[in-house]
Amino acid sequence: MGWKILLPQEIMKEGRQLLEDAGHEIIMGRGFETNDVLEDMKEYKPDAMIVRITPITREVIEANPNLKVIVRHGAGFDALDVKACHDNGVKALYAPVANSTSVAETALMLILECSRNVLNLRDTWVDDYYKAKLKIKKTTINGKTLGIIGCGNIGSRLAKRALAMEMNVMCYDPYKPATDFPIGVEVVRDINRIFKESDYVSLHVPNTSVTKNMVNKDTLSLMKPTAFLINSARGACVVEEDLYEACKNGIIAGAGLDAIRKEPVDPKNPLLTLNNVIIYPHIGGNTVEAAHRASYFSAMGVEEVYEGKEPTWSIHDIDYETATTYTDVIVPDTKPSGMFSY
Repeated sequence: MGWKILLPQEIMKEGRQLLEDAGHEIIMGRGFETNDVLEDMKEYKPDAMIVRITPITREVIEANPNLKVIVRHGAGFDALDVKACHDNGVKALYAPVANSTSVAETALMLILECSRNVLNLRDTWVDDYYKAKLKIKKTTINGKTLGIIGCGNIGSRLAKRALAMEMNVMCYDPYKPATDFPIGVEVVRDINRIFKESDYVSLHVPNTSVTKNMVNKDTLSLMKPTAFLINSARGACVVEEDLYEACKNGIIAGAGLDAIRKEPVDPKNPLLTLNNVIIYPHIGGNTVEAAHRASYFSAMGVEEVYEGKEPTWSIHDIDYETATTYTDVIVPDTKPSGMFSY
């Protein structure tokens, strides 16, 4: 006899089919909010849940003693109280590789849009075609330096794409040995070098005690006035008030954001008033292809637990304050030759 599996939001057909073929009962949730899920937990007492966007709190987890596994439909899991899961014997899983490519592509898209000053162009070209064409500053990314903070599944994919576009790539990730970074990147262990030397600083880190507020007035002041900040990771990593001041006052050239602190966005967010800050509604992992993969991998995780197998993608408790770090470095033999490379 299968399990009852709660879906607060619909998943793609591949995942649903896998669960139904295995004999599980699918329960569609009553809404997207945390309180909706809480009521579903109390009423249906599901064995498992696959959650896409709803924050899942300790109260939700402890409302249902029958709960055995929660799967986060994607790579980020800071909206899930993982400790509460483990405290209550609930397995916490995720799908870390399902949307890695789409998020890396989103970061690259933000880099390209920043390089071409697209917001300024959009606001100018209809009324003043020649100003938009000839006077608004636009740059190429060929020969520029990309600094990546966090070189996991997503950061590594971005690095490979940037190298293919003849960028110099520097990567900082203290929890990863140098030999595990993509070939061709410069592995650095001083995060300040990323801020000081990069033309684009791209964040690819989870929200942890170490990364929270890591981009602030001090780190922004290290950046070049021609540099851009790219954040397709987590909004909590950036002090938005400091970023606003830096972009408004020319401390940096601008920013491309797919993650902000409050989602959905507050219409009064001052970053919305700047024409050198691009903001997306956290779409990095929401391509059709990524959704299909995440749905299938999430359903696979539920089935693995149901069958008594060790899940492929468990979420582990990591204390980033005390986790093992590395100091070895790699400097590539050759770098892209810059502005006259064709």
